[in-house]
Amino acid sequence: MKIGNFTIKTSENVYEPSDDSYLLAKNLMIKKGDEILEIGTGTGIIAMNASILAKSVIATDINYDALKLAEKNIKSNKIKNIKLCYGNLFNPVQNKKFDLILFNPPYLPTDKEDILEDDLNYAFDGGIDGMKTITSFLNQLKSHLKDKGKVQMIHSSLSKVEETIRILKSKGFQTEITAKERFFFEEIVLITGFLKE
Repeated sequence: MKIGNFTIKTSENVYEPSDDSYLLAKNLMIKKGDEILEIGTGTGIIAMNASILAKSVIATDINYDALKLAEKNIKSNKIKNIKLCYGNLFNPVQNKKFDLILFNPPYLPTDKEDILEDDLNYAFDGGIDGMKTITSFLNQLKSHLKDKGKVQMIHSSLSKVEETIRILKSKGFQTEITAKERFFFEEIVLITGFLKE
């Protein structure tokens, strides 16, 4: 599978890049020399595209199979400036700050019968309203951004886009939807938040 400048392998245990991944990959707002964090890297494809301009990328995942696959994809594409870390959300980068944080979160509203019995569940399971992981991410976000830092995160109209924008604004972010794509049952949006000076 090819996305942007890179060809990757996929795995049944790891979220396969889809329309939300493409939307993020095509609309990255990176300045040369940025230090970047990607949470939930999956196959590694977003981190790999970010690495072209970035000084460094730290890519994390809570799915160990994803990290093994991302490592293979990064090596096969001969990328040297990505570091992979295992863990949930910001746990692997407790005292670090970044110029840009990227996140394609699990945003699907899920009931008990929707839950998968393996690590792939982490990629989809947003809890009852789709906001379980997103809310936790937003509450920790600001303390991991440098002055004038940015966040870019994918969201779905199936969960609470306006609530996410409200929380970001309440935490001092200037926020806008910088890209979107409509499908027959949902609209995928890319929310970009800039820390106000």
